[in-house]
Amino acid sequence: MGLGVAAGGAGRSGAGAGFALAQAVVARWWEQALQWERETIWPRRLHQVAGGDVGGDLERWRIVGRDAVVFPEVVAVADALLNPAMAELVWADSGAGRPRALPTDGLFCRRLGERLGRGWLGPLAATDHGGPLIAWMGSVIRLRRGAGGPPGYDNDPWWLRQEHQAATTAGQLRVLGKEKKAPGSGAMWRAAVSAEQRRLITSAIESVEEQLLQLHGVQSGPTAEVARRLLRGLGHSAGLIENAWKRTAVAAVNGGVPLEEVARWVDMPVEVLSQILTAGRQDGS
Repeated sequence: MGLGVAAGGAGRSGAGAGFALAQAVVARWWEQALQWERETIWPRRLHQVAGGDVGGDLERWRIVGRDAVVFPEVVAVADALLNPAMAELVWADSGAGRPRALPTDGLFCRRLGERLGRGWLGPLAATDHGGPLIAWMGSVIRLRRGAGGPPGYDNDPWWLRQEHQAATTAGQLRVLGKEKKAPGSGAMWRAAVSAEQRRLITSAIESVEEQLLQLHGVQSGPTAEVARRLLRGLGHSAGLIENAWKRTAVAAVNGGVPLEEVARWVDMPVEVLSQILTAGRQDGS
């Protein structure tokens, strides 16, 4: 099954489906962009949208100004996703007839970053394994190989999972309002845990999901080579899971949950958990 099927799928679904997927991709980047030191375009646009300066109301302006600020990037990403030549780059990055893990310096993400005027964005996009962009790439690859996805997954590249859909402005404003009203010890998770930590935890868990999904394509070739690829993929996924639970435990403790409670939840002696979390902080995780 060739990439013509993926391109044909775009035609059947229409440009609207490609635009919706692009919105999801860029909205996810928007949530991550606060940590991007090299991102200068969006902050400048956001201040302009806010009338010159967002002042002390950055969180609210990031919600109400998002769609206007990122619209040029959404158009550029949609154009890239609907371009059959870009899909060919995805196929090449996957190893074509010799399946491999998608590289961090792959041709597709590198070219995508160049299209957006952000050459540095390619490696970041390539390692966001739990996001809608990698999910789209995985569907394109499986279609080319004629491989089906696992139960519950659709191989249509334009099918947007519910968890990947961009949060609406109204929904985000409701959450923001509830967080500000939440009292001290009863503060909501989103209020007690920083946006950066929530993003890292979510990304780690979603990365495991996509890594395991990609392993479904690694099922042919010499036994030793297939085993090597599977074990490396599973080892990477296990590391991501460990990282996610450590970050969650740290965030829970920092949010006011007693260490003894967290230790009971992870079925681990308090002393051992304390040592693990202390080591994690020292390592910067």
